[in-house]
Amino acid sequence: MSRLRNVSADVVVIGGGPAGIAAASRASEAGKRVLVLDEAPHLGGQIWRHLHRESLPAKARDWLDRLDRSGAEGLTETSVVDLRPGEVLGVRWNEEIRVRAPRVIMATGARELFLPFPGWTLPNVMGVGGVQALAKSGASVAGKRVALAGAGPLVLPVAAALAKAGARLVAVADRTPASRILRFSASLAGRPADLWQGVRYRAAFSGTRYRWGTWVVSAAGEDRVREVTFTGGGRTWTEPVDILGAAAGLIPNTELARLAGCEVTNGVVVVDRMQRTSRVDVWCAGEPTGVGGVDLAVSEGEVAGLDAAGQSVPAGLLTVRDAGRAYARRLDEAFRLDPVGLPPPETIVCRCEDVPCSAFDKGWTMRQAKLYTRAGMGPCQGRVCGAALHAMFGWAPDSVRSPLVPTPVASLISTLESSDATA
Repeated sequence: MSRLRNVSADVVVIGGGPAGIAAASRASEAGKRVLVLDEAPHLGGQIWRHLHRESLPAKARDWLDRLDRSGAEGLTETSVVDLRPGEVLGVRWNEEIRVRAPRVIMATGARELFLPFPGWTLPNVMGVGGVQALAKSGASVAGKRVALAGAGPLVLPVAAALAKAGARLVAVADRTPASRILRFSASLAGRPADLWQGVRYRAAFSGTRYRWGTWVVSAAGEDRVREVTFTGGGRTWTEPVDILGAAAGLIPNTELARLAGCEVTNGVVVVDRMQRTSRVDVWCAGEPTGVGGVDLAVSEGEVAGLDAAGQSVPAGLLTVRDAGRAYARRLDEAFRLDPVGLPPPETIVCRCEDVPCSAFDKGWTMRQAKLYTRAGMGPCQGRVCGAALHAMFGWAPDSVRSPLVPTPVASLISTLESSDATA
């Protein structure tokens, strides 16, 4: 039987990635009681995902150690299902968590954009970051034939990490046109550390060609993916594979912000110079405000944590953050998603409800698609198919409702009964 656990804090941070860790550290160091909520078994987010802290880069270890010293408390394996004024509701194993806190910092990160193609629902087909997460979680890719097809700078470090882990990279592709990638690379002249890092990543899989303007047409197999067909550079060809990582870049997780009533424009949460959202006493940091990499996420988290704690923010930190935002704008321009065509009619688009592309009418809205086909009503709550339908048809996102993730009815009853008792 589930039970309700009441917790109080001065600041609650939702999301335990780089932005959330930096925000929590800064706020706790300022003397505030801080609680971090995160779905993963360990704090670190997708970028600093780990089984053992010593496997992380020095910067990640330093921030995690700093968080430990700060006194902030972390609750892992906890999913936030609702956000109300002064109150956050979460579910964790066999208990419900209700956090009463006057100030909230959202650091909910980003997720991969999946564009459906025939065979994308086969076992061993996942996102580019999904393959990386699999390897970081302890799965062996040694000797496996792996193909990557993505969009944006995530492709390079994932390919490098897989090569280091012993994977046989049969193809590494980016759907972004070569002209935009070259212009972006040239713009890094003022950021030599980033440029040199990119060179090191590329050298790690130098035995595999890095193809630009290339994407997946289809995947085939019976019990799992066996081969992948690519197109690009005026040709189409097929590669045998054991694992395929395919995505079309990253998109910010804004569902919680939308549920809270924060202003969201062009797919990102709108914040001011101190990372404040349009909602009083709600801040946002990291990729929900725009995908810009770990350094920007950390600096935004620091700004949000200090401001939420009532501390002044050093001018130097704001300068670093603003430089990171300028870099993020260049990333967005270079790796923007060009208009995409529709996959074959029989291709599954909503995999939770098994809805094929042929079931949709381009004249609909997202709400109509949900009502007529149940797309977006499955366990993912539209996080996968909603973004795909937006890319395919241009439909605006539908409204967000609580609970944000599938939640046992007993958990909802428990929190409602407790709310009634204390009202």
